[in-house]
Amino acid sequence: MVDFGVLADKKSLKSAKASFRIPYFTQWGQSLLVCGSEPVLGAWNVKKGVLLSPTHQGDELIWGGTLTVPAGFDSEYSYYVVNDQRTVLRWEAGKKRRLVLPDEVQDGEVVEFHGLWQAGSDALPFRSAFKNVIFGKCLSLNSEITPGIIQNKLDGKDGIVVQFKICCPNIEEETTVYVIGSSLKLGRWKVQDSLKLNYAGDSLWQADCIMQKDDFPIKYPLGLFWTGLFTYKYSKYSKAGDFSLETGPNRELFIDFSTNQAKYVVLSDGMMREMPWRGAGVAIPMFSIRSEADLGAGEFLDLKLLVDWAVNSGFHLVQLLPINDTSVNMMWWDSYPYSSLSVCALHPLYLRVQALSQDIPKDIKQEIEMARGQLNGKHVDYEATLAKKLSIAKKMFSLEKDVILNSSSFSKFFTENEDWLKPYAAFCFLRDFFGTADHSQWGLFSHFSTDKLEKLTSKDSFHYDIICFHYYIQFHLHIQLLEASEYARRKGVVLKGDLPIGVDRNSVDTWVYPSLFRMNTSTGAPPDYFDKNGQNWGFPTYNWEEMSKDNYAWWRARLTQMGKYFTAYRIDHILGFFRIWELPDHAMTGLVGKFRPSIPLSQEELEKEGIWDFDRLSRPYILQENLKEIFGPSWSVVAANFMNEYQKNFYEFKEDCNTERKIASALKLCMEKSLFSEDEVELRRKLFDLMQNIALIKDPEDPRKFYPRFNIEDTSSFKDLDEHSKNVLKRLYYDYYFHRQENLWRENALKTLPALLNSSDMLACGEDLGLIPSCVHPVMQELGLIGLRIQRMPSDAGLEFGIPSQYDYMTVCAPSCHDCSTLRAWWEEDEERRCQFFKTMMGSEKLPPSQCVPEIVNFILRQHVESPSMWAIFPLQDLLALREEYTTRPAVEETINDPTNPRHYWRFRVHVTLESLLKDKELTKAIKDLVRGSGRSHPLSAEAESNVTQQVHLVSDKQEITVGQDKLPLANKLNGVPETKTIPVL
Repeated sequence: MVDFGVLADKKSLKSAKASFRIPYFTQWGQSLLVCGSEPVLGAWNVKKGVLLSPTHQGDELIWGGTLTVPAGFDSEYSYYVVNDQRTVLRWEAGKKRRLVLPDEVQDGEVVEFHGLWQAGSDALPFRSAFKNVIFGKCLSLNSEITPGIIQNKLDGKDGIVVQFKICCPNIEEETTVYVIGSSLKLGRWKVQDSLKLNYAGDSLWQADCIMQKDDFPIKYPLGLFWTGLFTYKYSKYSKAGDFSLETGPNRELFIDFSTNQAKYVVLSDGMMREMPWRGAGVAIPMFSIRSEADLGAGEFLDLKLLVDWAVNSGFHLVQLLPINDTSVNMMWWDSYPYSSLSVCALHPLYLRVQALSQDIPKDIKQEIEMARGQLNGKHVDYEATLAKKLSIAKKMFSLEKDVILNSSSFSKFFTENEDWLKPYAAFCFLRDFFGTADHSQWGLFSHFSTDKLEKLTSKDSFHYDIICFHYYIQFHLHIQLLEASEYARRKGVVLKGDLPIGVDRNSVDTWVYPSLFRMNTSTGAPPDYFDKNGQNWGFPTYNWEEMSKDNYAWWRARLTQMGKYFTAYRIDHILGFFRIWELPDHAMTGLVGKFRPSIPLSQEELEKEGIWDFDRLSRPYILQENLKEIFGPSWSVVAANFMNEYQKNFYEFKEDCNTERKIASALKLCMEKSLFSEDEVELRRKLFDLMQNIALIKDPEDPRKFYPRFNIEDTSSFKDLDEHSKNVLKRLYYDYYFHRQENLWRENALKTLPALLNSSDMLACGEDLGLIPSCVHPVMQELGLIGLRIQRMPSDAGLEFGIPSQYDYMTVCAPSCHDCSTLRAWWEEDEERRCQFFKTMMGSEKLPPSQCVPEIVNFILRQHVESPSMWAIFPLQDLLALREEYTTRPAVEETINDPTNPRHYWRFRVHVTLESLLKDKELTKAIKDLVRGSGRSHPLSAEAESNVTQQVHLVSDKQEITVGQDKLPLANKLNGVPETKTIPVL
């Protein structure tokens, strides 16, 4: 190999050569380099890292290079993919590697470091969902050796020390890792003679082996010297006799015995290749849960019962919607869980008031019981429930505030959360004092400052008790959620949270950190499966440039807070971290927006294409004939109230009606005057359609930049153009939406998403639904992000329904989600679609039943649970449909959200209590049979744990196994996955 550099210090008495070797396929113009913590490896400056050179070895492209370092050298390092300018294109996931040279190395000797690229998926077993929960019941081993340190010493000239290293995070009690292979030192494929590895901590197993020439079963002459080759695999062997060999082809080590032969070879072999772990879970909003103890809505402590039910049903995961405080308007609009008042504060709706104290007075207990009878109705009464809980909590606060606020546990909570807790309490006080959360209306307090905050929260202030009440509520919410969270961990259940893409524009966060938000804009989504007219969520877009200045500290704090309670989370609308659909703040709908960031069409670019009438293209195109066609006889009244005729037969909206919000306001006044007999909603839609009848959107910050309107070909503004202009705009439209932004969006995601992923050790899943740019899935794969697959919204073009058996492993699959109708409602609402599904997916030419009977539900759930997806997560409503007795309620009432309605009331409650579900052995058995029959991993219930008997698969001491052309006994099934299943490996 080529020597890529030496240390400046030439006085070292003894030096060695560290040789790097890693197989990796690159594209033209890409190279690999190694960069590490020491100056000779660039001191983490990739520009100064060591470039490697490629060579072909069989079908593999091997990158290698050699570095001269002193004996005893110790450094961390990683591999990077760079372009010709050494700009990082890709980097390894997971933990940094460690390079340690043995002290015994002789001057000039070579130590080879063989590695495998660490992909994003390789880091998943070290996320808390697996490490602390799913694999948490595995034996907590103590390190037997120092990781990376070579233990054995060479005695003779011809020997080579080979260090085997493998990562095995999922290992049961009294189980050890071995390496077995064709070499004599590896047992010649005999189990009893294989090499035992020692635990080195952090799921890493390693062992050294001194090999001589005679240990190599295959030798090739090479001039005066010779080379050796042996094959091997890793395996697990338990004290009880359970033996399992890793999957996949044999690993190989090829040694070149030449004058510059390596005396030490370190094999970092990545992850043990096992059948991939697959699990199942249940999804339900926190407010939808019902128990015998809760008051009007689900409560954090109800999660303990839900966890028990999940374990009994074979589920490893419970997924919730966002649980942050949304009390912006102090009315039912706040039931929308994605519009956060604070990204850290928890919602008081989920407080269990009975748990506030062990000494609740009798009259308050009676009040709670009376309220339970009033509030535990068919749906959540958001306003009444929240008001009652706060009222009771205030009474308890007045009784116990001194004890609580002076306790050590509160003091600890306050110290750890002061940064967000004090601004939150101050905001709530000002919201109630001024009667609005719109902080622009707060006069002196409109602009946040630390000095103002300290005065607002001062112990000397007359309203200090009000401030402390908000502390008190958050303290108890924290205690109750933490109790439920720790209970889930002990039971082996992952608690999965939800990270909303935005915050309410009238929130604590926009008040405290205004520079992080573009307050004159609004976020949404372009037309997609959920809404053909697009969505407008109303959140301000993020100022990513400003956020990057402190390395996304706001995001990191947000994820750190979530990590206190959750071991996994769903990234809402992950596309927003690539680009966001940005609308002006005066828009009410989501159609006329643009992507941010994006590369606009410049005026110069358009002029070169023969497009010059920018006023015509960017102004609403309204002809008199259009008005007559749309409004009929009342067109002249519409025109008189909303428009001016700026040219014969051409109209424009008046100044006081030239935005969607202005139109809505003006129309309301017209309706109050009874100027129109038509429905207000229908009239507003027609006026909005006219406002949106444009071909190009002019950039509000630069009038020489333009964006093609989404679905431009549907507009009469486009249809009335000449053919040349149509062809040009059509071509530029497809370029803007499907080509020119890809690199920009990829680079944007690779700046923002790692900040999230590195902020906590939670397992991250991304909601990648909607209009998906081609760069999204490769980036998610690179970062180890798990995607989402909903059968009725296939990600593959040309498919009407997704095929669960063809889903990628790195996905969560589900038949429905909170943003669409339930499985039952979907089946029953469209006869034609139902017939098509019955024919294509269920293979029947007969007419399907009009009702979604349990047999249909079972078939669809089985499709999903048997899929290769890492997770199959089912809304609780879809699971309850397995029993007819739970389907008496109209299916439409089980829908959680209607994305087409910006004022949807989020109030669905399950009509059966968790206590009743725990007693329903028939339903539990039906679900458990589905999970276990699919080969998915499942937690053991308490009853099963006490009665379980381990199946022992003994391997005779004299039994030989063979890999390749030799004979092997059939390995046991791993993790319960059927042997006939062939699915990708994590």
